Amino acid sequence: METTAQNYRNNRAPLIERPYIELPLGDIKPRGWLHEMLVRQKKGATGHLDALYPEVMGPRNGWLGGDGDQWERGPYWIDGLLPLAYILDDNALKAKVQPWVEWAINSQKSNGYFGPDTDYGPEPGLQRNNAHDWWPKMVVLKILQQYYSATGDERVVRLMTKYFDYQLKTLKEEPLGHWTFWAEFRSGDNLQAVYWLYNITGDEFLLDLAELIHSQGKDFTTKFEQRGMLTTVGSIHCVNLAQGLKEPIIYYQQNPDKRYIDAVKLGFHDIRKFNGQPQGMYGGDEALHGNNPTQGSELCSAVELMFSLEKMLEITGDVDFAEHLEKVAFNALPTQITDDFMNRQYFQQANQVQIQRRAYNFNINHGETDLVFGLLTGYPCCTSNMHQGWPKFTQNLWYATHDGGLAALVYSPSAVTAKVADGVAIAVEEETHYPFDEAIRFSFHFPNGEESVVFPFHLRIPTWCNGAEIRINGERWDGATEAGNIAVIERRWESGDHVELALPMEVTTSTWHENSVAVERGPVVYALKIAERWERKSITDHPDRYGNEYYEVYPESPWNYGIMDFSNKDMGDAFRVVKRKNVDLSYPWNPENAPIEIKATGKRMPSWKLYNGMAGPLPHSGIIYGIESTNEMPEEEITLIPYGATTLRISAFPLIVPY
Repeated sequence: METTAQNYRNNRAPLIERPYIELPLGDIKPRGWLHEMLVRQKKGATGHLDALYPEVMGPRNGWLGGDGDQWERGPYWIDGLLPLAYILDDNALKAKVQPWVEWAINSQKSNGYFGPDTDYGPEPGLQRNNAHDWWPKMVVLKILQQYYSATGDERVVRLMTKYFDYQLKTLKEEPLGHWTFWAEFRSGDNLQAVYWLYNITGDEFLLDLAELIHSQGKDFTTKFEQRGMLTTVGSIHCVNLAQGLKEPIIYYQQNPDKRYIDAVKLGFHDIRKFNGQPQGMYGGDEALHGNNPTQGSELCSAVELMFSLEKMLEITGDVDFAEHLEKVAFNALPTQITDDFMNRQYFQQANQVQIQRRAYNFNINHGETDLVFGLLTGYPCCTSNMHQGWPKFTQNLWYATHDGGLAALVYSPSAVTAKVADGVAIAVEEETHYPFDEAIRFSFHFPNGEESVVFPFHLRIPTWCNGAEIRINGERWDGATEAGNIAVIERRWESGDHVELALPMEVTTSTWHENSVAVERGPVVYALKIAERWERKSITDHPDRYGNEYYEVYPESPWNYGIMDFSNKDMGDAFRVVKRKNVDLSYPWNPENAPIEIKATGKRMPSWKLYNGMAGPLPHSGIIYGIESTNEMPEEEITLIPYGATTLRISAFPLIVPY
């Protein structure tokens, strides 16, 4: 018997009921700065990658039937382009997507296999082998799920049914790791697609396939429990970790043992302790590499971690996953891609004071281009994969609930149309400048003319927020609004009602590598504002690998500041919040438009200098003996701006304790 929410398909028994259910693609629309972000994607690389990167994204791609790239890069692009096209309802973008969808569907053979099936010899800049690998097909399954969500095209169901039957028969002889090891680490992407199809068709063989995929995938549950992997440098590829994190919780739907959730929570604890960085990411350049803020964090890791958090939030309703999602989206993601969405960094640094083409202390170097901004610099997987971040974030701002209601669990300016109660259509506008604004306003409207409807409205109260307040039509709601919980307002709603959610944001600090401190306000990390000089340079040695040009960035103001000890001060005095006026709030992600500044007291630390082109070893905070060169420096007011608005930055500050 199928267990359903009243209006949207929930998990089918014996899978557990999910508290939250993804809405159809296109029913959530961005507003404000988020809409501007998606428009910049459309005008930038996302909308034009076929012209910018024709060697891979052009007609020779194997996923268009060609003899070119046969592996992950083409599917990666479409995995972001497709949701962008349908969220913006853009016919030109849809037209770019459609040939990829059509070829994938029409490529299916009588035995159920689909996709490229011929390996070719090596060619510079292309991945022309491993056409049969299980891994790239997992990305295409995600594409097809989204396409079905937007269009209801039943060909997707038929293809996936036949393909999963083929998988069940073939995996026993050619397991996930038969072609490459990537599929073993990323089996959660395959598993979630199997459950998605099971909820539509109820075919019981899919549950057998799910067990088989789980058994052949990397055992993240045990790895997290044993703790050795996340405490060991170089133990796992950083993107495999971002994708693999969700597998235990995906599988939990079929085997609801709390062990799987506990293991993932322990994994996040160890990532934070041993590898974590203030912006929500971890040192991984490309393998896991500790918590020094000059270790790199890969762009693919950011967007894949966001997707994992989105899937885990839907299954568990865990507030921690929503908050981590916001931390990555509002800090790590915007800084790693240029404002015009045309260039990106392969790695970012939490303390990033100079960007050059040179060798760094990363555990991989691609022609020394890993830190510079470019279209293909570092490695082109991120060129292909970065596009899914903002569209999927938009798609997961709102959920249907298992009790026939509507939930706002992640906040940004947006609008949603959905069905509540016994199928009543509702439209909600979310007006806010969050994550910089403390106020969020929701306006309700019933487009089909109903006067009033009873349904529950779920709102997340962040763990960082003390004194949250909810007002309905100006009257204070007297329900529970404790930090770290989800407030559920069940009442009779009338068209024209509005809800105001006030989330007071206080300045807080957190402790990181070498006892350094990061400054936070709400979900945003604040970093030292450093004047920047960008230099455009040509690539003459390997343009086939790294593109034709790149950008280096140099500091035009001092960076080697520590923050003065504030333990005996009121936080409001130690960190003064300045809400800037006359800035362009439609795009807050650069120094010119940063809506919030935080003023703090600091000192330059003469002993903290450039080392190998980057911020040298981080001075330890809370030292026993004074450093005279620092003691002699004058105190200065320093300005911090949102991490996501910076290119050069210090976000993990030494704490200067007077001697």
